[in-house]
This record gives sequence, C-alpha cells and structure tokens, in this order.
Amino acid sequence: MAGTEILDTAVVGAGPYGLSVAAHATARGSRTRVFGTPMKAWAEHMPMGMKLKSEPWASHLSDPRDSFTLREYCRLEGLPYEHGVPTPVETFVDYGRWFQRQAVPDLHECDVRRVDREGREFTLELADGSSVRSRSVVLAAGFLPFPRMPEALVGLTAPRVLHSSAVNDLAAYDGKQVTVVGGGQAAIEIAVLLDEAGADVTLVARTGALRWNSLPGPLPATLWERVRRPESGLGPGYYNKVLSDLQVVFRRMPKDYRMEVVRKTLGPEGSWWIRDRFEKSFDAEHARTGTRITAARPQGDRLVLELSGGRELEVDHVIAATGFEVEVRRLTVLGDELRGAVRGLRGPDGPPELGARFDSSVPGLHMVGLAAAATFGPSMRFVCGAAFAARTVAPRLPR
Repeated sequence: MAGTEILDTAVVGAGPYGLSVAAHATARGSRTRVFGTPMKAWAEHMPMGMKLKSEPWASHLSDPRDSFTLREYCRLEGLPYEHGVPTPVETFVDYGRWFQRQAVPDLHECDVRRVDREGREFTLELADGSSVRSRSVVLAAGFLPFPRMPEALVGLTAPRVLHSSAVNDLAAYDGKQVTVVGGGQAAIEIAVLLDEAGADVTLVARTGALRWNSLPGPLPATLWERVRRPESGLGPGYYNKVLSDLQVVFRRMPKDYRMEVVRKTLGPEGSWWIRDRFEKSFDAEHARTGTRITAARPQGDRLVLELSGGRELEVDHVIAATGFEVEVRRLTVLGDELRGAVRGLRGPDGPPELGARFDSSVPGLHMVGLAAAATFGPSMRFVCGAAFAARTVAPRLPR
C-alpha cells in the first residue's frame, strides 16, 4: 500500500459499527477502507461460550438495503433465530465476518498504530509499516480502549489481574482460584463459565443483591399491543423506546443529564437464561454481595484480597468485570496533537463532545459506538445503535 494513496474515508475498527458505517459510505460512492481484523474484539476479547444479551432482531449490522442481517445469515446457515433465544458469540462473530465479505470488500486486515492530521488530511500509520492518507476518519474503537478497574486493583498487572475484556479462553483457569468482581451480566456469565471450566470461583459484588432480567414475553402481535408496550433494542416500554429510537432528541439534552442517563440506564443485571446455572453453583460463600475489595497485595505468585468486613481471600487471579469509562485521553491511537484537539464533555477525562453527525471538534474526524454514548444515548453501547450511526455519518463523508 503506497504511502501517497488518498482515501475519502478511513474507518479505524472492523466491529459492528465500523463495518456498518463502511457499508453505507461505500454505497454512497465514498472511497472507504476499513482497517482492522473483522470482529476481532468479539472473537478475542470476550469469553468463549458467552451469549449476546440483546435479542437476535436487535443484533443486526446495517447495510443500506438491510440485505445482510443476522436473520438472513441464520437462514442461510440453518441456525436458530428466534425471539427469546440468545445468540452465541461465536455465531455473531461468524455473522459479522460474513457481513464484511458481502458489504465491505475494501478492508485491510491490519491494525492502525497512529492517526495524525497533516493540513486538511489524515495520515494513518499501520502495524505492517505502511501508511495511508485520508480526507476523513471514522474512529470505531469499540470498548477496548476504555476498561474501568476498581481502585484497589489499579497498578496490579496481568496475568494475576485482568479486566474482563482481556479474557477469552477460560480453559486456562481449570483448577485455579479466581475472584470475579462485578454484579452485572459480564461478571455473572464469566463466573458461571469459569466454574464450568473447572475453576474455583468467588463472585464479589458491591450491590446488596444481584438483579435479574425477567423472562422476555412474546413480541407484540397487534397494533394495540405495540402501542401499549412497544419493543426496542434496549428493551420493552416507552422509556427504552425513546432512548433507542430518538437519539437526535437525546443529543439536545443537557450534557450532565445525558451522561447520568447513560450511566444509569440498563445497569448491572444478569440475564434470565443464566440465572439457574448461577444459582446451582454459587452459594453465599462463593457469591459475596454487599462486598468490595478494599486492598490487594501480591504474595508469591498469588494475590491476597482484603474485603470489606475484614475478611481476606487468597487467589490465583482476579477478573474485573466492572464496565468501561469513556475518556478522550484513552484514545491513544490518535497522535498527541490530534488527541489534544478533541474536545471532551468534561475535558480529556470525559467522553468526546460530538456534533449531530458524530463529528468531533477536529474537522473530518468522526467517532461512533461506545465513544458516542454520552452524545446519542445508551443505544450506542449496543449493536442496535449501529444502524442509526451508519445512516447518520455516511451522508457527511467525502466522496
């Protein structure tokens, strides 16, 4: 790839948002190229055996004609596609890669090391030593830059301490003592999968009692049912419907209100389909709710965790399934000068300030996915938001 090549748009990241934006931009005549390994974060940074929390009909990537949906992929492959039947992450990864082959043929399977701005264009330095120039950049960084760690674990390193986004093959934990921190679906599911893989697992959660999603009811069949209790990618009810479908309205709300809504909406809860598996294996000794880690110290090859209440645990590994915190300063794929030019809602320690077309304060630099949640709402945390992002960004990209 020649260093003088100039694209209309470079999409950094080949997950659901990056691929969806590229599909729409390409269809509009923009010379767009995606950089990254398709669905890499989903394939390599989520535990094997997990399932999507979102319904299959809320898990489509987006192309202009909605030709390459999860529904169509499952039909072609003879796989289950039903409301109330969770989709395995392995199926979703295969679907995303199929989508890429159909809708986004111009992809360079190589990570971007650094993005800089030179004049009115951007320069991308790639991991293979090549470079490319582009008139615009869409940053689809996903969740990997933003892991949130409990304060007591900051400074402790892998493999003893890991964020859940760094956990993939759970077979390596067979026979190990592992503490999982968190009270949401990620923590509960990882704890169950670790237990089933042969680990001795303790779940530590600050919440006084774990919360669970209810069994999903049937989809509304009549107009009256849809009016009474509408469905959305975020769940049933008008509140979720507004957050899922009225992102333009949400962006006009005060920034502090938006950030609070994103923080509180769809908080830590376990999925209904994993509850039985959890409760069969985790008694009060192995599911310590109302508890937090106050300190942690290495002891040989292991860790000693000090818990609130004065108790201690000695373990081989700690996995923190404690969510993500979007901050401009963590977007280290952007060069220092370029990152410094990106305005944040609370400075560099907060999420980026974005315009109506997902445009940052740097002309030509757009951000989609989790990085846009504080602007457009909690749907940006889920695959269901990809269609809105793609349809909104693509018309503003050069061609």
